[in-house]
Amino acid sequence: METSAHWGTYLVEVSSDGRDIVAAHTDDPDAAPAIGNVVDAHRHRSRVARPSVRRGWLENGPGPDDSRGTSEYVEVGWDTALDLLARELARVRSTFGNQAIFGGSYGWGSAGRLHHAQSQLHRFLNTIGGYTRSVNDYSRGASMVLLPHLIGAPATLDLRYKPTSWADIADHTDLLVSFGGVRRSNTWVVPGGHARHVGSGLARAAARTTRVVSLSARHDSFADLDAEWVPVMPATDTAVMLALIHVLVTDDLADDDFLATHTVGADEVRRYVLGAVDGVPKTPEWASRISRTPAEVIRSLAHRMAAGRTLVNVVYSLQRGERGEQAIFAGLTLAAFLGQIGLPGGGFAHGFGSMGDYGVGVAGARLPTFPQGVNPVPDYIPCARISDLLLRPGEEIPYNGGHLRLPSTRLAYWAGGNPFHHHQDLRRLRQALSTLDTFVVHETHWTPTARHADVVLPVASTLERDDVAVGAGDTRLRASPRAVTPFGEAREELWIYTQLASRLGADFADGLDSRQWLERLYEEWRAAPGSPPAPPFAEFWREGGVSLPQEPYRDTVFAAFRSDPAAHPLATPSGRLELFSSTLAGFGLPDVGGHAEWREPTQWWGSPLAEEFDLHLLCNQPSHRLHSQLDMGAASQSTKVAGREPLRLSPADAATRDLTDGDVALVRSAQGSLLAGVVVTDALLPGVAQMHTGAWFDPSAPEIADCVNGNVNVLTRDVGTSTLTQATSGAHVLVAVTRYDGPVPPVRAYEPPRLVRPDPPDG
Repeated sequence: METSAHWGTYLVEVSSDGRDIVAAHTDDPDAAPAIGNVVDAHRHRSRVARPSVRRGWLENGPGPDDSRGTSEYVEVGWDTALDLLARELARVRSTFGNQAIFGGSYGWGSAGRLHHAQSQLHRFLNTIGGYTRSVNDYSRGASMVLLPHLIGAPATLDLRYKPTSWADIADHTDLLVSFGGVRRSNTWVVPGGHARHVGSGLARAAARTTRVVSLSARHDSFADLDAEWVPVMPATDTAVMLALIHVLVTDDLADDDFLATHTVGADEVRRYVLGAVDGVPKTPEWASRISRTPAEVIRSLAHRMAAGRTLVNVVYSLQRGERGEQAIFAGLTLAAFLGQIGLPGGGFAHGFGSMGDYGVGVAGARLPTFPQGVNPVPDYIPCARISDLLLRPGEEIPYNGGHLRLPSTRLAYWAGGNPFHHHQDLRRLRQALSTLDTFVVHETHWTPTARHADVVLPVASTLERDDVAVGAGDTRLRASPRAVTPFGEAREELWIYTQLASRLGADFADGLDSRQWLERLYEEWRAAPGSPPAPPFAEFWREGGVSLPQEPYRDTVFAAFRSDPAAHPLATPSGRLELFSSTLAGFGLPDVGGHAEWREPTQWWGSPLAEEFDLHLLCNQPSHRLHSQLDMGAASQSTKVAGREPLRLSPADAATRDLTDGDVALVRSAQGSLLAGVVVTDALLPGVAQMHTGAWFDPSAPEIADCVNGNVNVLTRDVGTSTLTQATSGAHVLVAVTRYDGPVPPVRAYEPPRLVRPDPPDG
């Protein structure tokens, strides 16, 4: 039976009684290893079997409680759980208003178009009067705020959904210069999944005609690209980009005609890189002292970039750090000085090596979408500021040139996501969650987030419900039928919200069950203008899917703008690329100016903090799971070292610390500590360490470390990238690494909490 996830479409084999998944495999030649997690996870001991209520909340009532995360749970019936939750939602709404409810769910829980956890939660909360929401995302939070100021909102969308394609790179690009590498494992992930992975195959084809240069602290481009590695210390890419611009200017390689006709602010940038503003010319020698990239390599690269068609790519991870938006600003400015923006295969890209659908070259059909309704509550936060929301009620934070007031939050409702993976500084997050009156979580497994909740409702997994799946630029809209019966007493979320809404006097599902909703979504999509020819739902379901058109996109904002900037201006104040933004300068922010610039972050190897924490830890996405999903599965567990998440070190750094492959290390930052298994590799710059995100948080031996399973977010800082964007800064952090020779505690992250059932009534 075929089913779909964000990491691909695959086949499952089911036991004869229809209860168990006995095998999972795929005929995709570039399949994601994460498929190997499915069998173990389906009926793992960490599955949530029944509605569960934290004993302290059940006995003492709602209120702040710093014992969240350590309590036992009482398993109750569905009616009891729903009655308790409905009563609490009614109390919070009537006493404090709907803005006191935070609708969480930074949702990667399901690739389905109906059972999309975030959409269903938001629709439910909207039906009962609204909620405080979050905006932007952890992947591109800084970019989403910055880029509309520089290129306008339509071009920002084009940069995500209509970028230079891999086909254009193969046909036109001489040099692809990628800041942050081009990771193969990231091409396995597409929101909604793809029928077959195509991104890495397209990249391999492009590599036959295009030279790839990867600038990163880690040799992080997959082998088929045969990329040239230019080492750059983390958080210093902006300095290298400014030095490249300096060479273009001083060696008369900049495209002055393009700058004069298509940009504003080029003169300000020239003055800055030449040192007229601060007395510091941004020469390759200057950048080399900051980045440790040899000056002659920077100078040579600038000449190579100017000699042919060049595409400048900046991966998502570079903007996930303090001052992170500066790398995007500088990358766009560098591309503008080369003068190739809007040309096939040239210009600026922001996503190659970050997402599997990036650059597939297909505009894509309109997709079925579960309607969320309208939220009447105006309050919102940038998604990475959840701890600020809970710890600083009533305060204001700067954001995008203005200020946001943080409402007082009494109840948080989370579904389809795990903030213990996405969010930073887990000590602070735990403190923030302790301030809530009530924390509600929908989950398939006892994740760290579920173990901090007051009410945990077991939900059916993707394999336990019917859905349809499709990703942007996909070849096929796919039926994803239920493969097995739900585990324990798990229910579909649509049923849960229907029952809750009914108790609160609201209508969530329009009287439809999930099968009827599937048919409605499909038929509305099929009938909508612009949708491709498609059969009626019954035939679609019987056939397992319908093919989608693969028309290459042609009408891009950048191409039209390049051909005639007066007739096709960008949606910026000047109508041009804003290399100096008067709007940004007018905000008067202490950490973001009108043009790209180098400002020393606190987390880089040259900072005073590095005297104690002398390694720069890169925290990037895992290869054998999606985020933290199914970390207990065989594929994810196959990557563990000494039973926990691996820490990668260069041979020099390992030798200095008397560490070898398989040892256990204690990793400390100013925020916390963890245990990790050691891997020694020559794919890292000395002074740099690397760990994947997503190991399940395990605080079971706090006398040894804050997490003994290697969750990097006990180390990372919960500070915004800047006062402009307020995005996550969790991609890297300064750490100290030492050999750990004490007793190694067992990993308890995948064990459920203590569960009890209420005593039966007397008589």
